[in-house]
Amino acid sequence: MILHELISYETLRLIWWLLIGVLLVGFAITDGFDLGTGMLLPFAGKTDLERRVIINSIGPVWEGNQVWLILGGGAIFAAWPQLYAVSFSGFYLAMFVILVALIMRPVAFKFRSKREDPRWRARWDAALFIGGFVPALIFGVAMGNVLQGVPFRFTDDMHILYEGSFFGLLNPFALLCGLVSLAMLVMHGASWLQVKADGPVAERARRYGSVAAVLTVLLYGAAGVALWLTVDGYRLTSVVPVDGPSNPMFKTAAVASGAWFANFAAHPWTWAAPVLGLLSPLLALAFLRARRAVPALLASALSIAAIILSVGAAMFPFILPSSLDPRASLTVWDSSSSHMTLFIMLVVTTVFLPIIVAYTSWVYKVLWGKVDSQAIADDSGHAY
Repeated sequence: MILHELISYETLRLIWWLLIGVLLVGFAITDGFDLGTGMLLPFAGKTDLERRVIINSIGPVWEGNQVWLILGGGAIFAAWPQLYAVSFSGFYLAMFVILVALIMRPVAFKFRSKREDPRWRARWDAALFIGGFVPALIFGVAMGNVLQGVPFRFTDDMHILYEGSFFGLLNPFALLCGLVSLAMLVMHGASWLQVKADGPVAERARRYGSVAAVLTVLLYGAAGVALWLTVDGYRLTSVVPVDGPSNPMFKTAAVASGAWFANFAAHPWTWAAPVLGLLSPLLALAFLRARRAVPALLASALSIAAIILSVGAAMFPFILPSSLDPRASLTVWDSSSSHMTLFIMLVVTTVFLPIIVAYTSWVYKVLWGKVDSQAIADDSGHAY
């Protein structure tokens, strides 16, 4: 027996669908508090020293957190090439805006404290705010558009055509999803500042985080209602061979009202994700109000994971539905790489993912503890 046949094609496809979810959740949780902290910078920090405390809370870890974004992009490229082709070409301008915003962060980290001019530092503080706000908003908007279907189709020779526009992405439901993303990441950033800061910074972050937690529940609930009432889902109308060729055009699919809730009806255990998406922010709120920093951060992380996983549970087996031609929609069963490719990637991931997790955990252990404002004030050469 050939080695890669030890695991069936169906199982490998399902494993890689789950792994993409893990990478997306890992990025949202780790880099999420970076983005949330950046958005809180102008509000939680009133003096230059307080803002430096906030910046130094994420300065040593933000770069490592973005490893999850790189891993996610690389995994999509190798495991789901058609998904990569549609999303990274169709959403090209949106991706470009995100990258520009993310690039602004390291530049701001390095240059902000090079001069003591308040106007100079204020401009870089604005860059850090934009570097948190823009990606958080657009990631949520992208998720909202995926739920509605993306305007792409295949030609007769399987060439992918995307017929949407950047401003077409900014529709009401997608913007609502963007607000959900903003609220939950501000809550997460505030929880992080509870862990890393003290004094006025932590107190202001606690107040803003409490408001963000309430908004997360309200906005996520509103998005769920809007999804049920105003957004049509997608369903398969033919049998798709789970171990068949990666050609989306071998199936048929249709738009159907309420289709995104079919999995929850068929598998009641999947309701755990949206329920936790509603309850976890309330738990984070309770811990924030009680000034219990670490439990608040864990509850915030759980809410992010639950909200993202609820989307995956609703859409399965769809990965990227097509609003132009439902038959062209990409699913878990017909848009992956080959059996051999998925197997080789799984072997490599089995080796290296635990190493990445272990190293990241060690870094956080070494850097654990409050940011010392006096040490920052005394150390102008090394602190951000």
